[in-house]
Amino acid sequence: MLELYSYFRSSAAYRVRIALGLKGLDHTILPVHLLRDGGEQLSARYLEINPEGLVPALSDDGRILTQSLAIIEYLDETHGPASLLPQSPIGRARVRALALQIACDIHPVNNLRVLRYLSRELKADQAQRDAWYHHWILTGFQSVEQQLARSPDTGLYCHGDQPGLADCCLVPQVFNARRYDIDLTPFPTIERIVAQCDTLAAFQAAHPSRQPDAE
Repeated sequence: MLELYSYFRSSAAYRVRIALGLKGLDHTILPVHLLRDGGEQLSARYLEINPEGLVPALSDDGRILTQSLAIIEYLDETHGPASLLPQSPIGRARVRALALQIACDIHPVNNLRVLRYLSRELKADQAQRDAWYHHWILTGFQSVEQQLARSPDTGLYCHGDQPGLADCCLVPQVFNARRYDIDLTPFPTIERIVAQCDTLAAFQAAHPSRQPDAE
């Protein structure tokens, strides 16, 4: 039995929800509210599950996995044919690089922990927080856009004509950018790929608005 500890607006959890949908895997969502009562992810109960105090965490028959990209690759390797990464080593390297650029370079400097630190410790006001967020999204998306636009390996999706690991990462990051009213018109390839992803049931079902803990 697959159980995903998730928060509806967590982009890392969102990635895994997409992957579960693309793999067609039955699973149960176990909500962990990142804001309620100081953050349920910091409760003693949840820290027993994931000492990092982060979502997502995946339980596969009681065995706990953490970190979204590791979880996604585990699901791809253990449940059905490997379909979220290309067959060729060069293709896998390209897709992993795109995924890591989003998950490791863009997302971490804009996640909830960092934004809270800016406010509470550095006394940044809302305008300064927003400026921080916009800067790192725009800087990251400029590079991602160039890589997608100039590569012959880009198809309907980030790599070819089947959605995969990179798309699992891109869609949640675009969702976050739109929440912060970031103009995405300078990134037409990103917008086109996300629009294509949005037509698929796996992406639709994973959307934050369709989660059991959505507010």
